[in-house]
Amino acid sequence: MEEGFRIWANPSSPHKAGRAARAALEDARARVKAALGWTGEVIFTSGASEALSLAINHAPANRRFPALTSAVEHEAVLRLTPDALRISVTPEGLLNLAELEQALVSQAPALVAIQHVNSETGVVQDLAALAGLVKAHNARLLVDAAQGAGKLPLPQADMIALSAHKFGGPVGIGALLVRDYALLAPTGGQERGYRAGTEPLPQVLAMAAALEAGHDWLKSASALRESLEAQLLDLGAEVIAAHAPRSPTIGAYRMPGKSSAAQLIRFDGAGIAVSAGSACSSGSLKASHVLTAMGVEGLGEVIRVSIGRETSADDIARFVALWREIRG
Repeated sequence: MEEGFRIWANPSSPHKAGRAARAALEDARARVKAALGWTGEVIFTSGASEALSLAINHAPANRRFPALTSAVEHEAVLRLTPDALRISVTPEGLLNLAELEQALVSQAPALVAIQHVNSETGVVQDLAALAGLVKAHNARLLVDAAQGAGKLPLPQADMIALSAHKFGGPVGIGALLVRDYALLAPTGGQERGYRAGTEPLPQVLAMAAALEAGHDWLKSASALRESLEAQLLDLGAEVIAAHAPRSPTIGAYRMPGKSSAAQLIRFDGAGIAVSAGSACSSGSLKASHVLTAMGVEGLGEVIRVSIGRETSADDIARFVALWREIRG
């Protein structure tokens, strides 16, 4: 990021400094593609929400397909697709593939927008099976990979949205990965004409560096989550979607008899940052649409816990000790 601030010029400027900035920008684009194993195009955005908006709202006139989403998508997708058919999920939070196939038969071609890793429960969708269905029905697949990119292998998709701050980069930078520019209508401005606004070179370089830092820490995160959940189960907790494939970095846990709000206050007072629902909606008092769609009982008693690159066994021990104290 410091290097990007030293390259002060606008990458679109024709002078020498501008050309140097452009060279650094394109080098970072190539590094992002290499780190992710992506062979398509990369359009830098302010984050995953903007990337999703670009993918959904800027299809060419002849490719504006009706949207199909799951009932447990991030609010960013739900707001962008108010008229979409919502596909149900199982009690474990996994997409009902039979229902999706039926919808694809009746609405093909369609744009299927699905979150790779659920931001509230950590449930990982079977995108390999889903991609096969989408392709068989001549539909398009848009994946919200904000919680998975940089941690899990990228799925096969037509378009993928991601945010750098989810894998250790700065806030305010992300990307839309596009298999082919033909899937989008040019909007003018920068990024090959597909996104307006001067490219924020410091953030772009930091994003590339964060991806190149790798994800070796995920093995440790997985062990920490297993330890956490074993201890919480002994204390009477309920692990949400316990039997589904889940990311090692996100868990949702119910403390029967204790409201989510009361838990958040106690944990926050002890310097432990947890949430109820995704961070983008946890400030709201409304019930989680994700847990509601899964049919979770006592959803007002569930908190969301994240494990990061720097989380330690001591952090887990402090959390469990306070959980025991709050539970009483």
